[in-house]
Amino acid sequence: MRNGNRIRLVRLIVSAGVCVLLAVAASGCARPAPAGPLIAASTTMVTAWQVPQDPLKDATLTDPKLADQIRWGYRIFVDTPHEAPRFTGSKVACNNCHLNAGQRERSLPLVAIAGMFPEYNTRAARLISLPDRVVDCFLRSENATSPHGTDLVPSPDALPSPSSTEVLAVAAYITWLSRGAEVGKNPSWRGQNTIAKEQLIPVDQLDARKGEALYMERCTSCHGVDGQGVQVGDKKAGPLWGPESWNDGAGAARIYTLAGIIRYAMPYLNPNSLTDEEAQQIAAFITSKPRPRFPFKDRDYVGSKVPVDAVYYRE
Repeated sequence: MRNGNRIRLVRLIVSAGVCVLLAVAASGCARPAPAGPLIAASTTMVTAWQVPQDPLKDATLTDPKLADQIRWGYRIFVDTPHEAPRFTGSKVACNNCHLNAGQRERSLPLVAIAGMFPEYNTRAARLISLPDRVVDCFLRSENATSPHGTDLVPSPDALPSPSSTEVLAVAAYITWLSRGAEVGKNPSWRGQNTIAKEQLIPVDQLDARKGEALYMERCTSCHGVDGQGVQVGDKKAGPLWGPESWNDGAGAARIYTLAGIIRYAMPYLNPNSLTDEEAQQIAAFITSKPRPRFPFKDRDYVGSKVPVDAVYYRE
């Protein structure tokens, strides 16, 4: 087969028995289109809950075992506490941070990212796989380390691992979102939930009281005065602090990380309406609140400095 029309198939393994094939064009061939489209960051009431790529409606998923795994991964993603209760100590779903089932621009979208793994992770100080990353989300954002709302750590065999069925299902869904994407090429929409370095306010100069005032003005209609989320029909925002929120080892427990999410993804129906400073002040307020303890923080950032905005790591 000539190079001009040769297509290389790269096998991306997401479990011991289930694989998804990503077609990557070789030299001389047109590159595949991005595995989009993403919902626009400036959403409307119509698009706010749309899911462009919905495996529950994908008639091309004809392999029953593969289809079941991908579809369960999607259901876990949008309703984590109910679909993966043994690994969910919080009431936070993946969808609370990765909006529109991981398919909204500037809301931590996961479309076309599977081909970037394995990749180096500074917090873990090692190369991690996609299932490794999913495990981290369960342990931290879903607070799998204290599933009963206490600081009692479950036995190791009760914690999620890269071979756990729930982890593999979520990895399968994320990999399905990457079908047709080029392996090893970062999608342009990845890493866009960050505030420019020159706009970052030193942590010690942030004022949680200012953040609280902004929170009361801009955030309570969805998250409530108590930060636990307001029920609107069948929708409810995730809790921002307290025993049912993410734990203090999660990415969102870092001020600048949370501020980037707030800046570009919030308020839910009016994103990008807060300034860089306002987002950071609100993040300082939210991270001043108590939340579950991550018991393995001493294993993080080995060989490197703890980021200045990781306020829960301070003694």
